[in-house]
Amino acid sequence: MAIVGARAATPYGEAVAADLAADLAAAGVAIVSGAAYGVDGAAHRAALSADGTTIAFLAGGVDRSYPRGHEGLLSRIAATGCVVSETPCGAAPTKWRFLSRNRLIAASADAVVVVEAGHRSGSLNTAAHAAQLGRALGAVPGPVTSAASAGSHRVLREFGGVCVTSAEDVREMLGAAVPPRQNAEGRTDESSRLIDALSPRTGRSVDEIARRAGFSESDTRALLGLAELDGRAARSEDGLWRSSRPSR
Repeated sequence: MAIVGARAATPYGEAVAADLAADLAAAGVAIVSGAAYGVDGAAHRAALSADGTTIAFLAGGVDRSYPRGHEGLLSRIAATGCVVSETPCGAAPTKWRFLSRNRLIAASADAVVVVEAGHRSGSLNTAAHAAQLGRALGAVPGPVTSAASAGSHRVLREFGGVCVTSAEDVREMLGAAVPPRQNAEGRTDESSRLIDALSPRTGRSVDEIARRAGFSESDTRALLGLAELDGRAARSEDGLWRSSRPSR
């Protein structure tokens, strides 16, 4: 599962992230995050302290520890878990690479929990990817007077996130994250129906694709996310979807 949140986290945010990560890691759940200061670092350190597995996704090359203050932490993660990047060695982290990295954090986890985040935090970008991919999504509530929790409250209000107050809540999310359709042939049929509902030339909205394929809107968004990862579908800047291969 992924634990993400603010770099400028409060002691409350770091404590909750550590509690969740330690409890879940001790139970054998791999903890995924982005190795940043604040919530990310607290989650990684807690997972290591519980002798669990933790995975860090970087926005730059794996040979460039970022932030520099986490060089030792990243070495510990690499020794027992994984430090991953889609950029080549030597690549510097940039704003757009952080945003691109967030989709990998969401895709690699069965569930994503935003512990603490500001109103426009980058963690909301991760939450949006998780929602699009059909991942279980949750957030830890905070004081309504705390600007550091405004983003978490947005996840609960605007993304339909689960209210997370304990590791038990996350375990329930992980159980619900397993879709009822586990048959590989069934998934292939769904994927084919989705691609047939797309056009390589004409962009189509999620609503239109859902109608053409006979899926619910939420299932359509999840399948589109998977198709995008497979390179079979692409979304343009206007939010419309096209198939990346000629239709049959």
